[in-house]
This record gives sequence, structure tokens and C-alpha cells, in this order.
Amino acid sequence: MTDKSTSEPKLTGESVLIIIVIAFAIIIAANLTLAYSAVATFPGVETKNSYVASQSFDERREAQLALGWTVDATVEAGILALSITDENGQPVRVAALDATLGRATHVKDDMTPDFVNRNGVFTAPVDLGPGNWNIRMKAIAPDGTEFTQRVILHVES
Repeated sequence: MTDKSTSEPKLTGESVLIIIVIAFAIIIAANLTLAYSAVATFPGVETKNSYVASQSFDERREAQLALGWTVDATVEAGILALSITDENGQPVRVAALDATLGRATHVKDDMTPDFVNRNGVFTAPVDLGPGNWNIRMKAIAPDGTEFTQRVILHVES
């Protein structure tokens, strides 16, 4: 008969404490890394002063809705096509168009496409990687009404 107490390692209180401390250290390190990445890559600012922006929000929203515009965005063969149509599906006249194309999570890939109006569709050459992109656009109607919208664009690999 052999003595099992000498051949098997014992689980002592000290070894359990070491295991718990290492496990919590790994969890805390992972959380700190993720928190740092979230704060470092997301700008987080939509407007400088939300109170001032809120004062005219309803008026701007109603004016924008009265235009009845719909925006659709696609990318094919490196060409971004931004279509702005009215309630009848007809292309609208736009006095000015300004847009920023970028990722939702960071600003390092942001770009300002150089749009050209071709038969009512605004097109621009772009080099986009796969994934989700946002187009933060502002168009001015011929009557001066500002139309702002964030258009989500999904690019396949």
C-alpha cells in the first residue's frame, strides 16, 4: 500500500488565495484595457452645448420633416452614391451638400468625400474597408432649410 499524501500536491489556503488574486488581477487588467480603449477611440461629442442646441431642435426638425426628403447611400466598385429624393421618389435640388464619412467608433478614418451631382445622385470615389460606416451629412434646400442626417452605410468585405 502506497502513501498518497506524499505523491499528490495539496490544495492549501495559500494556493487558493494565490489563484483568486491572479484571477481578479486578470479580470481587472482586461476591464482597464477595454475602458481605456473605449475612452481613447470615441470622441463622444455630438454638440458643444446641448442646451443651446435643444432650444431650436423642434423647429429645425419640423422644417426638415416638411421637406419630405429620404436619403439612401450605397457603395459599389469604390464609388459612394448618395441619393436624396422627395416624397414622390424624385431627386431633389440641393443648394449645398457637406458630408463626413467615417466609422462610428473613432475619427481617425474620417474623410470628406468630394461629391459630384450626376442626374440627381451625388457620387464620390472612396476607399472603404468592410464594416459599418456613418455618413454625417448636411444638405441645404434651395429655400435655405437645413437637412441633417446620419446615414448608416454597411460595406461588405
